[in-house]
Amino acid sequence: METLLEKTTAVSAPVSLTAGAVEQLNLIRQEQNIPDDHCLRVGVKGGGCSGFSYVLGFDEPAENDEIFEINGIRVVMNKAHAIYLLGMEVDFVSGLQNRGFTFNNPNAASTCGCGTSFSA
Repeated sequence: METLLEKTTAVSAPVSLTAGAVEQLNLIRQEQNIPDDHCLRVGVKGGGCSGFSYVLGFDEPAENDEIFEINGIRVVMNKAHAIYLLGMEVDFVSGLQNRGFTFNNPNAASTCGCGTSFSA
C-alpha cells in the first residue's frame, strides 16, 4: 500500500528556508528523534495578537497537504494556507536579545511585536 508521501507529487515550494533554519531544523529532528515519515509542517491558524499565527513543527502528511522538498527538508502545507504564506522565508535567529524561528512574510499586512502572528 502506498503512503501519502509516496503518491504525492512535489510542486514548486511556496516558502523558503534559510541555511540557519535548515541547520536548526536538522538539529531538532536529530535531538528529538523525529521519525523519517514526519515532515516539517508550515501553516497558519486563527488566533494570536494579529489574527493569524504561524504553525511550524514536525508532523505526518494529511489528505489536503502538498509536499515540497526545500533544502533537503520535506515540508508539508495544507493547500489552503498557501495564499497566506506564498513567498515567506523562515529563518532562525540566535542573538543576545532574540533566539528562535522568524517568519518574513510579504503577505502580512501587519505583524505583532512577538513576530509569530500577523494579519492578511
